[in-house]
Amino acid sequence: MADDDALDEDLEAEATEAVEVDSPRENAALVGHGAAEAALLSAFNAGRLPPGLLITGPHGIGKATLAYRFARFLLAQAAERGGGGLFAPSVPASLEVAETHPVFRRVASGGHADLLTVERGVNPKNNRERTEIVVDDARAVAGFLRLTPAEGGWRVVIVDTADEMNRNAANAILKILEEPPKQAILVLLSDNPGRLLPTIRSRCRKLALRPLDDATVAALLTRYRPDLSERDRAALVDIAEGSIGRALDLAEQKGVRLYREIVGLMSALPAIDVTALHGFAESIARRGNEQAFRVVSDLLPATVAHAIAEAAMPGEGAGLPALLRRRGLDRWVEVWEKITHLFAQADAINLDRKQVALNAFFALEEAAR
Repeated sequence: MADDDALDEDLEAEATEAVEVDSPRENAALVGHGAAEAALLSAFNAGRLPPGLLITGPHGIGKATLAYRFARFLLAQAAERGGGGLFAPSVPASLEVAETHPVFRRVASGGHADLLTVERGVNPKNNRERTEIVVDDARAVAGFLRLTPAEGGWRVVIVDTADEMNRNAANAILKILEEPPKQAILVLLSDNPGRLLPTIRSRCRKLALRPLDDATVAALLTRYRPDLSERDRAALVDIAEGSIGRALDLAEQKGVRLYREIVGLMSALPAIDVTALHGFAESIARRGNEQAFRVVSDLLPATVAHAIAEAAMPGEGAGLPALLRRRGLDRWVEVWEKITHLFAQADAINLDRKQVALNAFFALEEAAR
């Protein structure tokens, strides 16, 4: 027990250390998406760039980093030819723009006149960040594209993320895609393209990025969080689902400790240690510990989904997947849907967080019996 307490203290100390990771607009390195880069370079060299580009894939795998890398590349073409003409004097062999390049520095600082980024804005009524991209944000795109390019080349708009556009904002973006201006490209980033209007999807070229492989996530964790132990790094790789962004977020938010507590409670199924469960639920529901609750609301459904996927594979297996297989996977899919809905509703209608956590584990216990 003393060892466990010491481990928790170490994890908490690690989680509070600052993680210095470049933002996508400042990041010169893109790892694991060489095929996507090659496809963009090929389309540019062939003169076949679409007016709309839809970059999809799970959160935190590098979509925004690729978008800014491509934006820098396009904007640098005009800078390198002095703003004259529509065609570069030579065929580029890479999307890379050196960090010392003036375009790189201006994009990194948010000061390039031919690049516009659309994100959730601040509500002036309460001075808080909005929960969606509203029509005023999208209308800024039309005004931006009516301007003459400051450097005589491309104008680039990045919407991060397009999933967050409300209906009116989406319609405003659609109108631009229906009548695109010359030498302009809209780059839409999407974690879940199914949320977008079908007409938006149909007017964009889709570039789907795959999750990073475990070796890449492990290497990036070593680079960005050298303070992590090998054991903690391995746990983060296991639960990151190919997303370095997710891994870094979990490292910062005590995700490893919370994950181990979740697994410890679930490993007792079909019975659950009620005392331990109440202590766990109480700790993540405590005032001021909202972030821990959000981490659990993500980790618990993900852990169940991972176990279901393992249980669906051939072989006997052991542990939780074996238990799931014996009880029938259809039933467990229903439980996963139930607990996912429970956590989604917690903030939406201000449910008691401790009771939400208890109900989620009791649903697992009931299904296991």
